[in-house]
Amino acid sequence: MVRIVDDIDKAKFITHSGTMHADEVFATAFLDLYFEDVPLIRRNEVPNNIKDDVIIYDIGKGKFDHHQMDARVRDNGIKYSSFGLLFEEYGLKYLEKLGLDNKEDVYNYFVKDLVEGIDAIDNGIFPMIESSYKVKTISDVIKLFNPSYLSKDSVNDNFLRAVELAKTIIIYEIKNINGKVMASIRVKSLLEECKGSILVLDGFLPYEETILSSSKYDRIKLVVYPSNRGGYAVKTIPISSINKTSRVYFPKEWGGVFNKELEKVTGVRGANFCHVNRFILTADTLESALKLAEITIDKNELN
Repeated sequence: MVRIVDDIDKAKFITHSGTMHADEVFATAFLDLYFEDVPLIRRNEVPNNIKDDVIIYDIGKGKFDHHQMDARVRDNGIKYSSFGLLFEEYGLKYLEKLGLDNKEDVYNYFVKDLVEGIDAIDNGIFPMIESSYKVKTISDVIKLFNPSYLSKDSVNDNFLRAVELAKTIIIYEIKNINGKVMASIRVKSLLEECKGSILVLDGFLPYEETILSSSKYDRIKLVVYPSNRGGYAVKTIPISSINKTSRVYFPKEWGGVFNKELEKVTGVRGANFCHVNRFILTADTLESALKLAEITIDKNELN
């Protein structure tokens, strides 16, 4: 539990006061998950006579700060923030504490999926987003907890609310990543067995990132899997993690067509629905899903 204290002698953790940012909020949330008891003081400066066992972050130009000239930078050019520095120090120990079998894989995935983005934005490296609508990053969401103009909200109360949100995100991010890591082992096994361009999954597994992680899986154009809504789904695979254009599309005449009409236009009994943008369709049985996938590969429509 994070407790804001006023007496520095009672504090075991110190971070900066004032406007909150995603890096020290997520750092605090992670520290709370790992240490479970976090008596914290938020200050503008760190006294010279502070005890050696106090963890100071995002302030003070020490081990867990990143505002000094010689602050650490990753090999990929992304500078650490306090979150990245603290997760590097304690992340594997935390994952071990959770009892995860694949802690190294989860650690690396978590850094790439969450930590580096927060670190980058806090250091002024913003994502290039081309969109006609406003896109909010996690860092933008955390900023919402800073008291607004004329607000009577307590800065520290809002900080604790932001920390609780960050804790929830970390918990579910790790759960999600752990599931993907375990599923990836099964997906890779099925990929090695698959000889054609249609991958058939025997369960509802996260698969896309595994397929896109290696060029040797470029031959995979469609995935067939049991749908969590019942029956089976067939989904297209994008060209890459950056280029979301599908490697193949379902035939144009199938787009936006349902049930009996789709059965008629495809000639496949059990065809249920094809999305108007032609990247996913559903069918009653594995047999009908495979027939629809095979027709799609034969037609090979690329847009």
